[in-house]
Amino acid sequence: MRRPADRIRHAISFEVIALILVTPLGAWVFGFPLHDIGVLSVIGATLAMIWNYVFNLGFDHAMQRALGHTAKTPLMRVGHSVLFELGLLVVLAPVIAWYLGVTLWQAVVMDVAFAGFFLVYAFVFNWAYDVVFPVRSQPVGDRPNTSSMSN
Repeated sequence: MRRPADRIRHAISFEVIALILVTPLGAWVFGFPLHDIGVLSVIGATLAMIWNYVFNLGFDHAMQRALGHTAKTPLMRVGHSVLFELGLLVVLAPVIAWYLGVTLWQAVVMDVAFAGFFLVYAFVFNWAYDVVFPVRSQPVGDRPNTSSMSN
């Protein structure tokens, strides 16, 4: 399982790269000033970093408890990304509506569009992150028993 420092590196790198990509893209697609989308992106990134840490920790604990490991198949990665984005949608749509002065429905539509981007981005980023920074732990049952090893 990942250590806290690794989880923090993951969350920060995920959000910094996302901000670089999504702010100009969102301003262009939705026709709002870059500044407004930038402010929302920073608010969203802050909330998402907190959610990222909490969600991934919970998801990994659930996997460890249910499966005995945290290795994710491609299908598990899809489910992971969808659940993450649904949780974030519940938090971000009201913030978007309030900040941009749009209806909640318009905010949900905008957030769903952002979520579509982030579904793909999260899948690719998390897979790449696991390749660059692999988990080096072993399941408990696979650890060598050093007390019974002879010299």
